[in-house]
Amino acid sequence: MFIDSHCHLDKLDLDLFDGQFANVIAHAKAAQVERMLCIGVTLEEFPAMQALVADYPEVVISCGAHPLYIAQHELAREQLLSYAKQTNVVAIGETGLDYYYAAENKAQQQESFRYHVEVACQVAKPLIIHTRDAQHDTLAILRDGGAQRCGGVLHCFTESLEMAEQAIEQLGFYISFSGIASFANAKALREVVKALPLERLLIETDSPWLAPVPHRGKPNQPAYVADVARCIAEVKGLSVEQVAAQTKANFYQLFSHARPLD
Repeated sequence: MFIDSHCHLDKLDLDLFDGQFANVIAHAKAAQVERMLCIGVTLEEFPAMQALVADYPEVVISCGAHPLYIAQHELAREQLLSYAKQTNVVAIGETGLDYYYAAENKAQQQESFRYHVEVACQVAKPLIIHTRDAQHDTLAILRDGGAQRCGGVLHCFTESLEMAEQAIEQLGFYISFSGIASFANAKALREVVKALPLERLLIETDSPWLAPVPHRGKPNQPAYVADVARCIAEVKGLSVEQVAAQTKANFYQLFSHARPLD
């Protein structure tokens, strides 16, 4: 029923699941979460992440270098391209720009971001974008790189309605909302949710961070994407089933390399 379009399964504290990764998947299935996209944040960690989820057809993966890790991990261009070509990789990223936490290395972030866009277009796989306090540069790099050719998603979205509309209208991108939309202080973000067409929305946990209400303050997990769906449904005056069905369809439309499970 539900799809968690963005989670970091290799970052979960397995002590909370009796030390068994299989229990993470079992919890998700019990909450009617049928698919999860596990996101890569460094190339160094990619092989271990890939091995962790290898036996679980419910999980698909991405590869990329997160902008907040760029300073510590120099981008290995040939390695990114090699990973991107693997058949079980369905998306490129997490990539993008973060001027909130790391404004001091803007140039380095931009260089990495541009190469991710180039790779995504080359392998025809969508981009997963992290953007914070960098609206103009994010959209400019995507436009300049021809990102409309590969498509993508602005994940864990917290920026302006104007940015979301430009990403949709100019680039054909999707917008993904996390548990932040359920927070008491996120009224402005809920107005963005309300204004955007459901046909362009995805839902995610970004676990193990940003657990939605009523789990706020606890470690997040893919099972909680159902609560994100309930929040979106309430904001838009729809049923949870409508939100689940449309965001699922959107997921497979965007991530076309992720074949639906039988």
